[in-house]
Amino acid sequence: MHDKQGETMKFEYAILGQGAAAFAAAIRANELGIKTAMVGGSRTPGARLGGTCVNVGCVPSKELIMQGRFINELSLRESIISYKLKPGYFETSMSEKDALVEKMRADKYEKVLDSLENVTYVEGLASFKGDDTIATKNEEITAGKFLIATGARASIPKIKGIEGLRYLTNEEALSLNALPESLLVVGSGALGLEFAQMFLHFGSKVTLLQRSDRILSAWEPEIGAFLKGYLEEEGMDIRTGMEIKEVGEEDGQKYIRAVGNGKESVFRAGEILLATGRAPNSDMLDLGAVKVDTDNGFIKVSKTLQTTNGNIYAAGDVTGPPMLETLAAKEGYIATSNIFAGAKKEVNINEVPQAVFTSPEAASVGLTDRAANGLGIKCSCNFIRLSVVAKANIIKDTRGIVKIVIDHKTKRVLGVHILASNAADLIHEGTMAVKFGMTIDDIIDMVHVFPTMSESIKLAAQNFYGDVSKLSCCSI
Repeated sequence: MHDKQGETMKFEYAILGQGAAAFAAAIRANELGIKTAMVGGSRTPGARLGGTCVNVGCVPSKELIMQGRFINELSLRESIISYKLKPGYFETSMSEKDALVEKMRADKYEKVLDSLENVTYVEGLASFKGDDTIATKNEEITAGKFLIATGARASIPKIKGIEGLRYLTNEEALSLNALPESLLVVGSGALGLEFAQMFLHFGSKVTLLQRSDRILSAWEPEIGAFLKGYLEEEGMDIRTGMEIKEVGEEDGQKYIRAVGNGKESVFRAGEILLATGRAPNSDMLDLGAVKVDTDNGFIKVSKTLQTTNGNIYAAGDVTGPPMLETLAAKEGYIATSNIFAGAKKEVNINEVPQAVFTSPEAASVGLTDRAANGLGIKCSCNFIRLSVVAKANIIKDTRGIVKIVIDHKTKRVLGVHILASNAADLIHEGTMAVKFGMTIDDIIDMVHVFPTMSESIKLAAQNFYGDVSKLSCCSI
């Protein structure tokens, strides 16, 4: 890692940010031999070198989710397993999470950065001073081309009482010193659901409040409906259609006053976790100085990731949803290739899979039924329950469904949506189908290993032609 202070530095390329998009861009620039500055600073305390994912996002949350899931699975096997949690198990889990984060930050970011001979790291938050200049508190940097990859942070809604309340976001929730006895979670997107179930599995009493009438409201309705039922079976209290009116604290308890179905309710718990979306880290960049347009703070980009200033590109969460670490990295790579290698690559969001790491997991790629219809496509849909999948019965987890959306005329796969154990791994067969225009006949024709969970996708394809519950395990 390199640090330069107190001087004006000249580069061909300056990357603003230090997360997934920034690192992918820096690695690509280094391959191309471009003299590059990566200018990184932490807008929030937890998002250090490496950005959100490794520090306060994917890595630490999934480590804790897996530990909580293991505890829950043991409790479901009490007929054959006797176990006892050690005192301080939550604190131990948090320590193990911290150790993993430190190792991955060192191995995957610090050491990688040190190996990039054409890249200089500059500590600090930068803003534009002109078309060819950015500045931090201590340095001024000039470059011919720029990439904005500053990411996003937790978005805090304007609610009565919020300014005086000590609440949790993903960052604070991942650094708690003790397990909260009870927790109120606001929001039912990926972050809200993952954290809610994680704390539930560790032993907290969890209530989840959602403004819309269903959880995972942008997903296929069957996914949200089934998942809601499974979470409630585990003991989570889920309230949909709730409008938050006020938050506060009294008598050592946090509270939320909300209205649902015309009735006001007050919910109380030891902690409140806000999972209400993400806000772009663009407000301190002085984008007006370089005529870069935004939409609610998110930077507008073309299909090739160019902003309204021809010398400035943007990638990752700062450009808006979907906010995925892998998508950010791909965009950082593509933007840099477009700038310096003469490429004119574009990102097809429709081919990008996403997942929610609940238990069971949810995963999706491509169009939903509603989205396809909105594009004027005459589509067909079919779904199967996991109870018809042999491997699901073997592992004694038949929760979930697989739904496939196809073009009615051509049978081409438009979308695949899964709720199942290991759905985040299974979705990649669906991603290949969507990306390469496969049909359900192509999926059926492909031999799958038996018994596996991936057979569920083949069975869902076969179900368009007949009831797969009436097939033998070896039917083709």
